[in-house]
Amino acid sequence: MESKRLGLIVNPIAGIGGRVGLKGSDGLEIQQRALALGAEPLAQERAAAALNALRPLLADIKLLAPPDAMGEAIARCCGFNPLVITDRNLPAEFPGVTSAEDTRYFARLLRDAGVDLILFAGGDGTARDMFEAVGSHFPVLGIPAGVKIHSAVYGVSPRSAGDLAAEFLLGRRSRLREAEVLDLDEAAYRQGRMSTRLYGYLSVPYWRELLQNRKVSTPAGEAAQAQSIAADVIERMQPGLAYLLGPGTTTRAIAERLGLPKTLVGVDIVTRDKLLETDVGERRILEMLEQRPLGLIVTPIGGQGFLFGRGNQQLSPQVIRRVGRENILVICLASKIAALQGRPLLVDTGDPQADRLLAGYIEVVTGYHEKIIYKVTA
Repeated sequence: MESKRLGLIVNPIAGIGGRVGLKGSDGLEIQQRALALGAEPLAQERAAAALNALRPLLADIKLLAPPDAMGEAIARCCGFNPLVITDRNLPAEFPGVTSAEDTRYFARLLRDAGVDLILFAGGDGTARDMFEAVGSHFPVLGIPAGVKIHSAVYGVSPRSAGDLAAEFLLGRRSRLREAEVLDLDEAAYRQGRMSTRLYGYLSVPYWRELLQNRKVSTPAGEAAQAQSIAADVIERMQPGLAYLLGPGTTTRAIAERLGLPKTLVGVDIVTRDKLLETDVGERRILEMLEQRPLGLIVTPIGGQGFLFGRGNQQLSPQVIRRVGRENILVICLASKIAALQGRPLLVDTGDPQADRLLAGYIEVVTGYHEKIIYKVTA
């Protein structure tokens, strides 16, 4: 095989706000706040999972990457010998913290260096930067590493992104499609308001099983169905037992029926008659689990089907294991299940053991005394 040139960009702070409940990582203030709360960057691990899928092509790929934490470091850890492209220094005052302009700058350098594909690790903000840098017609592919990943330019998991990149470089999946770059206003998102904007399109290799869909919002007309689900769930709730309510409009319907407030994009802890904690992060959830058992009620992301790993990183692998699969209740509008067109529900927690724990078949409540058994895959 003729040697292929692969570009790699890692946004090292992507997803850093997720497990501590900050719902994003945009802006230096949020990044520093996340670090102060004990957040650990996970983007390098996510990039490594994708690169490990490319290791069989090690001798046939010339990898080009920015220096240090933006690509070089993790590429070397995974056995690659990258050609480092740079004529600028990364920030020294905040090691590992880079800017959107850094991403755009190195994306343009990689494009101009003639790589066949740019593989980038980040979230929706990083996808926006890639679009602004290279436009709609240069082949790119995202490694999911952010908190909110609504854009359709990412693999369903880091491993899937690596597999799809390999297929593209081998010429076995040469088809490209234009995929939406979507992003939320993070300030509004943290206040519980969903304000999504289409920024443009990126050209990505296409394989339906390996590429995630864009997020689809819940239609306003389906509030009655959400209320019927809520009525069923409340009947199931045990008196005195506390429950983690994951993000989403469907879970919010449960709180509304209980007469309790609900953080739309956060995780709250409730009983049948009381709000115990609001907008909790991973650390607080684990503290609560030391004191009492907790049930967990979650709903998948519309259009994508993700149960865990997108927008609810507070529900970390440690939390999932402590709660136990048997204490997880999945709720979903029937229309959202139908929109999946037979595709399974997905989990991408970043922990293979937790993903295996969740995989298989699970009961999904779709209405009042209505349920289906549906497949979950990692």
